[in-house]
Amino acid sequence: MRVVIAEDNALLREGLVLLLTSAGHEVAGVAATGPEVLPLLLEQRPDAAVLDVRMPPGFRDEGLRAALAARAALPGLPVLVLSQYVEEAYAAELLGDGARGVGYLLKDRVGRVDEFLDALERVAAGGTALDPEVVRELLARRRDDPLDSLTPREREVLELMAQGLDNGTIARTLVVTERAVHKHIGNVFAKLGLPPNDGGGHRRVLAVLAYLDA
Repeated sequence: MRVVIAEDNALLREGLVLLLTSAGHEVAGVAATGPEVLPLLLEQRPDAAVLDVRMPPGFRDEGLRAALAARAALPGLPVLVLSQYVEEAYAAELLGDGARGVGYLLKDRVGRVDEFLDALERVAAGGTALDPEVVRELLARRRDDPLDSLTPREREVLELMAQGLDNGTIARTLVVTERAVHKHIGNVFAKLGLPPNDGGGHRRVLAVLAYLDA
């Protein structure tokens, strides 16, 4: 996989380069400031991009803006955004651009190498990878709606679905059977007024995120 990295922190940037190359991926280019990101992505057209949200010169949303611009210029470009904190508005904006091939992780997730690489590969394959804290923020902002009708177990299943996990992984995480997970998913879609679709974790996640972002 060819990856472009955009990160202003030199230590983290070099750590990402080492991590990805050690895992057998090719780092096609690196950017340290916001204005560098879009030209680099357009030149390299990587299989995926790993971008920090806040970058020089303004340290506001330069990385996110570059990600949105790149996805507009290169439709379907997989983007995994890194952030120091849960920034709900940024997460919602990225997801509003279309959930296919997008991820939003907190930076401390990078230290969990297997989780980070799994998330990047899932995003590159067109899936979704959301940090559990981001999922909880998105769920928490919708209080006066059908989410209130979900049972605690159904909310757990919804959170795990939104993280991009499949039925088998959800079952192992919750220590239940896949049949039980399938039933909970059906209940979730019914209560949220979403068409049940068990044709794969990716489409279920897209439907959930579309509802949360409505």
